[in-house]
Amino acid sequence: MKRLNWLFPLLLVVLAASACQSYRIADWLTQSGEALFKDDFSDPGSGWARAVSPSGAMDYFGGGFRIWVNTEDYDLWSTPGLAFGDVRIETDVYTIGGPLENRFGLLCRYRGAGDYYFFVISSDGYYGIGKVSGGVRSLLGQDMLAYTPAIAQGLAANHLRADCVGDTLTLYVNGQPVGMAQDADLADGDVGLLAGTFGQPGTDAVFDNFVVIKP
Repeated sequence: MKRLNWLFPLLLVVLAASACQSYRIADWLTQSGEALFKDDFSDPGSGWARAVSPSGAMDYFGGGFRIWVNTEDYDLWSTPGLAFGDVRIETDVYTIGGPLENRFGLLCRYRGAGDYYFFVISSDGYYGIGKVSGGVRSLLGQDMLAYTPAIAQGLAANHLRADCVGDTLTLYVNGQPVGMAQDADLADGDVGLLAGTFGQPGTDAVFDNFVVIKP
């Protein structure tokens, strides 16, 4: 399926994270390849933003973190309230319901609802790397979401990795590099999880084994 250009303005409700912590000292002291932060979501008090509204829900769920989106053309995300520079982010994600034409993935250098980078895939095999700047979303290095056979399609599990190193942004799916883009606008910020919808509501994804590694 060919996907439409993903340049429409951002339509979502901002759901703020809990009080921000700084992991900057750990960042400075940690060696390359070591974990700066990790969460298996077994502790519901580990700090991720939770919310329930008619638009959807985000919460700890069965040893993971679930994001369900009940509104079309809409995104929900959660962040743990941290701060990093260059990072490598990894997570497992399981889609458990909703349409295959969806999106879910990772955030880096998040500075609030109006400014961050995103790395997303869909259950019908597409991916994108992009940014939100001043509240407007755009793709980087591609005009529309692109297809890759690296994505396990349908209600399936995928392992995602997003590298945010200098001005280079790289997305890996199930161990395979699928996309790269460059942008120098954002140098640091929080990390996070995202799920969203296109024309049909119901995207339902569970994330687990989240880790932030010093590249």
